[in-house]
Amino acid sequence: MKIAIFTVQVPFISGGAEIHAASLKDELCKRGYQADIVTIPFKWYPPEQILDCMFMARLVDLEEVNGEKIDLVITLKFPAYYVKHHNKVGWILHQHRQAYELYGTQYGDLHNSQEGRLITQEIRKWDNKILREYTKLFANSETVARRINDYNGISNVIPLYHPPKNSQRFYCGSFGDYIFYPSRLDQIKRQHLIIEAIAKMPEELKVVLAGSYDSNYGRLLLEKLSQQGLNDRVVILGPISEEEKVDLYAGCLAVYNGVYEEDYGYVTLEAFLSGKPVITHTDSGGPLEFVKHEINGYIIEPQPDAIRECLYFLAANKSLAKEMGVNAQKTIAEKNISWDYVIERLTS
Repeated sequence: MKIAIFTVQVPFISGGAEIHAASLKDELCKRGYQADIVTIPFKWYPPEQILDCMFMARLVDLEEVNGEKIDLVITLKFPAYYVKHHNKVGWILHQHRQAYELYGTQYGDLHNSQEGRLITQEIRKWDNKILREYTKLFANSETVARRINDYNGISNVIPLYHPPKNSQRFYCGSFGDYIFYPSRLDQIKRQHLIIEAIAKMPEELKVVLAGSYDSNYGRLLLEKLSQQGLNDRVVILGPISEEEKVDLYAGCLAVYNGVYEEDYGYVTLEAFLSGKPVITHTDSGGPLEFVKHEINGYIIEPQPDAIRECLYFLAANKSLAKEMGVNAQKTIAEKNISWDYVIERLTS
């Protein structure tokens, strides 16, 4: 069976969605399918450029290639799920978030102009119609499935969890003197909250951030750290290897995941596989499907004082951090997160 994984990518930017597509391809090929990733470029500015990308996705022909039929198309991201095909399955990573849960927030942009507001209406209109073309529609989390139900009135979307890359390599080592947060430095990831919290903590505890900081937000954080004399308290590593990431998870006291309305995210799963508790927020979205307050982590308000209180408590009670880490590993086992199950649901 020939399977095309159809998605979009912002050129020169690679993240969780690209890892997701590559992992799906590898897992399909392991099971004897002929699979390949088909991408189209995506640009979201100016707003009318979004419409061009929507039309581009709708016009792509994936019925056959080089004279051979493509048996199944699995669509992932907006606007790739607009493609026409006689046999397509949607596994929605997320819609265009600026037209939905980020609309009207500090993380959105379309609400700021009349043109953007009109584009938002058009996106919702297309989603309302085209997502109903699917006889099988999955989401990568309950959070995404709920959004599609709430915003588009489509209630038959089934959450389908998948393991993070190299899931078998994560392990629990020591419970050290640092909090780990691997994610690109971005406003929606909210690294500034834990930086503000750690500034008033005892010097024994540090924060280690790993991920690209080539953004205005990242540059401003670096400047602030230098101005406040926090360079020895907050370590920003930049992009790191998989081996380094695994070891940093293994040796940390806990993991911070301060995202706003995350779709799914690998940080929580990787932390749990490493036997570490996760600190996240009441508005963090996807992590809330896994984190149980005071059982395997903390769900707190997105405020530096609340973070600081958690950090004080964990630093003084490392045995509790270990206990929560054991519960975190149990949570992963209970969720039945496996590629065998994912592939069976997508291809059956």
